[in-house]
Amino acid sequence: MESLPELVGTVHIIMGPYRGNPIALYMCQEESACRISPRIYPWNQTVGTGETPNKAAADFEAKWKQTDLADDMYTGPHWEGGIKPEKPKPVPPPKPASPPVAKTAAAQDTKPPLPKSPAPPEPPQPAPEADDATP
Repeated sequence: MESLPELVGTVHIIMGPYRGNPIALYMCQEESACRISPRIYPWNQTVGTGETPNKAAADFEAKWKQTDLADDMYTGPHWEGGIKPEKPKPVPPPKPASPPVAKTAAAQDTKPPLPKSPAPPEPPQPAPEADDATP
């Protein structure tokens, strides 16, 4: 059974230099969904739906911005009763690809590193000169 419409907010539409009366936004709550929409033609075509009033309000705002009204032709929607539109969570950017950890067979067939060469031999030391004169 559908509930009676409940006033949940307003939108002010500005036509030319005049500011019009506010247009009421009503919510009807069903068992598994909420619907928010104005009740005046031609704007009653815009209907926000969601599982909760906050999700329905966010859906209504997104759809309202897609109507043929320019941003400077309206103010709102202004929500009452503690409704705060739930914006969808931002999608995290993809992580950069990391280099492969496991070595392939082709990478293992490379030449092994050359062993370090031994230290160069020291030059021979000259023998001490022998003394020819003996006492």
